[in-house]
Amino acid sequence: MAAEGPEMEIVHLLRAVTVELSLHSARFANRNGMHPTDVRALIALMDARRAGEEMSAGRLGGTLGLNSAGTTAVIDRLERAGHVRRVRGRTDRRRVVVEVDERAVELGQAFFGPLIGRVVELLRGHDERELAAIRSFLDGVREAAAEAD
Repeated sequence: MAAEGPEMEIVHLLRAVTVELSLHSARFANRNGMHPTDVRALIALMDARRAGEEMSAGRLGGTLGLNSAGTTAVIDRLERAGHVRRVRGRTDRRRVVVEVDERAVELGQAFFGPLIGRVVELLRGHDERELAAIRSFLDGVREAAAEAD
């Protein structure tokens, strides 16, 4: 293990942030009768929507690390709750994709919006160079976590 120093202090702080964000997400899931995996699925679907990408059930399962049966169970739960819908693909009408419903977006915004607003305000206190460093660091941590297996 690396010696304690400013780098390890940041690693511990990042771990604490991760725990707090996870707890916040769990509170959202609990208040809305969802499984934590359902929340992760909604996040993945909203990220795909923001990127203008379609999300098939197979791709969603891969993103969540679920097998086909687990993915179907998540989509079925979210569909019954009115959070997602299965629709025909835009480019290939034979393909079925999963879309997040606007009501789910609004539900998420109502709960996570205040936290997002506070984070945005914190970021506004940094100049472009600092924002680039923060972005680079977080992207590197995300990549490291994805490759950790």
